[in-house]
Amino acid sequence: MNFKIGGVTERMPIPVIKAFGILKRAAAEVNQDYGLDSKIANAIMKAADEVAEGKLNDHFPLVVWQTGSGTQTNMNVNEVISNRAIEMLGGELGSKKPVHPNDHVNKSQSSNDTFPTAMHIAAAVEVHEVLLPGLQKLHDALEAKSKEFAQIIKIGRTHTQDAVPLTLGQEFSGYVQQVKYAMTRIKAAMPRIYELAAGGTAVGTGLNTRIGFAEKVAAKVAALTGLPFVTAANKFEALAAHDALVELSGAMNTTACSLMKIANDIRFLGSGPRSGLGELILPENEPGSSIMPGKVNPTQCEALTMVAAQVMGNHVAVTVGGSNGHFELNVFKPMMIKNVLHSARLLGDACVSFTENCVVGIQANTERINKLMNESLMLVTALNPHIGYDKAAKIAKTAHKNGSTLKATAIELGYLTAEQFDEWVKPKDMLGPK
Repeated sequence: MNFKIGGVTERMPIPVIKAFGILKRAAAEVNQDYGLDSKIANAIMKAADEVAEGKLNDHFPLVVWQTGSGTQTNMNVNEVISNRAIEMLGGELGSKKPVHPNDHVNKSQSSNDTFPTAMHIAAAVEVHEVLLPGLQKLHDALEAKSKEFAQIIKIGRTHTQDAVPLTLGQEFSGYVQQVKYAMTRIKAAMPRIYELAAGGTAVGTGLNTRIGFAEKVAAKVAALTGLPFVTAANKFEALAAHDALVELSGAMNTTACSLMKIANDIRFLGSGPRSGLGELILPENEPGSSIMPGKVNPTQCEALTMVAAQVMGNHVAVTVGGSNGHFELNVFKPMMIKNVLHSARLLGDACVSFTENCVVGIQANTERINKLMNESLMLVTALNPHIGYDKAAKIAKTAHKNGSTLKATAIELGYLTAEQFDEWVKPKDMLGPK
């Protein structure tokens, strides 16, 4: 009624709802240990399991754009679980009997600690189930291509201009390392995500909980998810700041930068087929133009770069939200988790799509690669140790001006013989230190 903002596309992400189901089940188990009636606790646990399994998704209509603590969604969860438990026990919906949404489902909890707990559970699950597997798949495919292309020598490019040679495998090895580091950065952010705010209640003091409640809830969540969740070391930080999510988003932002570079390189190296660089042959997945017959476009590269741009934008929003924790509570929680989950899902899915529909099918156009390399003026760099930089530069500039080859120009200028040129200018000898 009060937050008609954006419609169904702006609803609270389902991973957050499922995470709440896990949390409410764990809390009910622990509350049972502290004296909650077992009949009520078991009904809550069963209803919470249904939430965690996604069976009650239609009962969560609230949008992200609500109170910044997520209180409306916490109460949405409490009331759905309460009423489902009442239904299971044969009671009357809406009666709050025998299962009360606040007194029983929300027992020893506040929206201020449950929502950030659900945020961390949801983020961790998405990272492990979607993001990291997607990146690993891309890493492995790029690594396979790096090995496949290990013996293909090509011209390098710096500043978008011709440079000295390297192998296509070496070029791809850079992409492999970028994705490897992306996974390392994301994993490095996870220990702070594994810390749960549950037990901090309203302001971090733990009012209305029992000693040991926080630790036991974290242990139950860890058991339910198979992830190493622990109680947050400091509940005041866990409620008032969400630096852990900003850190994770930052790692995903860096990943987006890496993927932008990789996708751009691949699409430019595959540009053509006759008027571009044309060193790579990309898979022809679908017609590229509604007007130009036979045109094929690097659509997977375009999709991945758009995802990268979106993730960068998401990180700006997460950064603004994370910097606005006021006193004892950050009130940008729903927006922050929406963007973190969006980034994780987009990156993971896009990596899989890019791998399956592009990377595994990339072929090297060796004829074009050899032509461009042999025509490059930058092979003259190999002459530096023999005739010096100035003479080598004179050869390159003269050859370019006259449209002649490096070898013919060098001989014409009298700087060396044909035999010396053939001995000193060998692309395969220019691929590493001597």
